[in-house]
Amino acid sequence: MKINNDTANKYSPSYKGIWNNKALLKGLETISEHGTTFVAATTLIMSAGIRPIAISLTPDTDKKNKQYAVTNSIASGIIKFGLVEAIALPVENAVKQIDKTPKQYLSPKTVRNLQSNAKSLKESRVYNFATQLLKQSSGFITAIPKSALTVALIPPLMDILFNRKKENNKKEKGKEISAYNTYNPVFSPNFDNNNGNTPSFKGALSNQAAKGIGKILNADSFQKFAKKCSGKDADIARNMSMATDLLLTSSFIYRTSKSDKIEQDRKKALIANNVISTGLTLLGGYSIDNIIKKNTGKFIKKFSEINKNDPKLNKYIEGINIVRPTLIFAGLYYGILPIFSTYLADKTDKFTRKEIQK
Repeated sequence: MKINNDTANKYSPSYKGIWNNKALLKGLETISEHGTTFVAATTLIMSAGIRPIAISLTPDTDKKNKQYAVTNSIASGIIKFGLVEAIALPVENAVKQIDKTPKQYLSPKTVRNLQSNAKSLKESRVYNFATQLLKQSSGFITAIPKSALTVALIPPLMDILFNRKKENNKKEKGKEISAYNTYNPVFSPNFDNNNGNTPSFKGALSNQAAKGIGKILNADSFQKFAKKCSGKDADIARNMSMATDLLLTSSFIYRTSKSDKIEQDRKKALIANNVISTGLTLLGGYSIDNIIKKNTGKFIKKFSEINKNDPKLNKYIEGINIVRPTLIFAGLYYGILPIFSTYLADKTDKFTRKEIQK
């Protein structure tokens, strides 16, 4: 039976299963568009569920040190997710808006440069790298405020989870609610900037964010950087995650050491736990990711061949490149390493105390 070449070269339905599964493709596209949200949601689930369990199972470890480690994990996940919803989500929605109407936000020169040799802007590897870099950068930018808020949340959360200083908890809650409504008017129920209508990311706020992102994309220096580095798009999520973790840990150390709400004799164990976790993640994460990336590369090659005529192919590949390091580092940092880091941090704390007593 003779097969027409034009038909054979089309986005063929003859391939079944995972390669062109509609649910998978839609999921990868969504992850590509909301990569930072996906990372934050994964972090929230792992930090509030898996990691506390792992810490609790750590043998021969001081109970109070465990409690602080559990509280730190939960506080970190909550704050990260909250900041993503408040800051990263508008950036992601802004990029999505530029995707739909690029001429409204980008100059003709920018469109030509970022489109490069691709059929359209959305299919351009350079454009997708540039926008993914901007979306992933929001996590790095918010690292310092995230660590500050995490350290601030640990004491009241300790009160709630372990009934510590229960009488002060209500006062702290009242202060937090009052400060939230005063400091963050955009999300306050009394705020009105849309003639009585609820403000929406898809409205004026999203439009302003898109204009801001458009200005960055219109910059010649940013376009040159995107063109130069677009070949390394498979590593962007991993590298940004690592850079963010380093900044977070450094800031956390400083904030914890200066906090007057965290018990003085528990600070060293809490700091050591974070340093050990980050260090082991950096050492092991890159090695494991490089090994898995080789196998993922084979998957992406076949995946690309099967979906080569799909205009959203670059979006799907972006999604794969976000999922891979996210799950690897989440599994390491929140599932496996807490047992080692909590144990080692506790032993380091006890050893330091003995030395001081001498």
